[in-house]
Amino acid sequence: MKRRLLWAGALASVAAIVMWAATNTHWADLKVPLPLRGEALTNPFYAAQRFADRLGARTSWRRDFTLPPPNAVLVLSGWNWGVNAGRSRAIERWVEDGGRLVVDSTLIGGEEDFEDWSGIVYEFREEDAGKPLEDKRCHELLEFVEGRPRAPEGDRYTLCNLDADAHLRTERDPAWALGDTSGIHVMRVRVGSGSVTAINGSPFRYRSLFDGDHGAVFVSATQLRRGDEVLFLTEDNYPSLLALIWRHGAPVVLLSLSVVALLLWRGAVRFGPLAAATPSARRSLAEQIRGSGRFLLRHGSAEALHAACVRALDEAAEVRVTGYSRGTAQERAATLARLTGFDAGALAAAIHHPRMRRAHEVRKTIALLEAARRLITIERRRTSHGRH
Repeated sequence: MKRRLLWAGALASVAAIVMWAATNTHWADLKVPLPLRGEALTNPFYAAQRFADRLGARTSWRRDFTLPPPNAVLVLSGWNWGVNAGRSRAIERWVEDGGRLVVDSTLIGGEEDFEDWSGIVYEFREEDAGKPLEDKRCHELLEFVEGRPRAPEGDRYTLCNLDADAHLRTERDPAWALGDTSGIHVMRVRVGSGSVTAINGSPFRYRSLFDGDHGAVFVSATQLRRGDEVLFLTEDNYPSLLALIWRHGAPVVLLSLSVVALLLWRGAVRFGPLAAATPSARRSLAEQIRGSGRFLLRHGSAEALHAACVRALDEAAEVRVTGYSRGTAQERAATLARLTGFDAGALAAAIHHPRMRRAHEVRKTIALLEAARRLITIERRRTSHGRH
């Protein structure tokens, strides 16, 4: 009985919870924006470009400096005005020749130069000065033309995400403006034949174009007409130094890398020697003698080599003929001719006149002396074996 009561109480509690959830909840469809992808993720003006394209304009977005044709529209956002005086002067001349320039609050650098040229001042209000901007996301701004409010019909724009600490001011007569009791937040002034429009916010980046009346503000700020060319310039997401080097100097980079690779390959340690290693065995005595003779002959020591050959020939003949060394030069030449069969005059000339010979003749002389020595030595060995 007690168990049944417990089960009944539990079921009643579950039923009560289900009834409460059913009466206090409801199902509804909620649209959740998908994350940005592709060009919409990297191009902050993707939505503004597609919007202007649909209105008949031609748009482009660049991150390096270039100027559109005269009487076109140039939108600067995330741009450093003072980093390069040359390009700032080029923009100023382009506006004065009839261009339409639009800048937002992300313009940095060179504030004084921009204010002196355009006459538009971003004025930051003090805590106790002026009426502060109400703390709300979007604000309804009244449209002024030539300093006067337009007719009540269609003369108000809703602008979101304004800079609450600043407003715009100028000593010139603004051609067009949007403002409220807190101050002017969008202003256009004439500069030369063109115009400059400044915005106290950045309403044209990414999905901000879909907030409030930002599309209408874009058309009015750019004075957009069918067929206009609109160029968006920004530096806040500038490509890296390596990307710029590759973009503007890819052939030079490839050539430099090829040269470095060839130098590394040329200086790298190889797996084996450039040529086969010579045998490590010792040379024979004959090879050493021939090598020494070639060295002496090549480096101007032929006289020493000749003297050695003559001495070796005399020693061989002395062993073969008793009293050989005591004979005259003619007798020794005749003895050598008899032992070898060579001409006596040639042998005498080879022995006693080496200085009068040229290099190739010295080689022939030494060859003759060496041949005579070998014949005497061979004949001596034959005679010696015959006696034994």
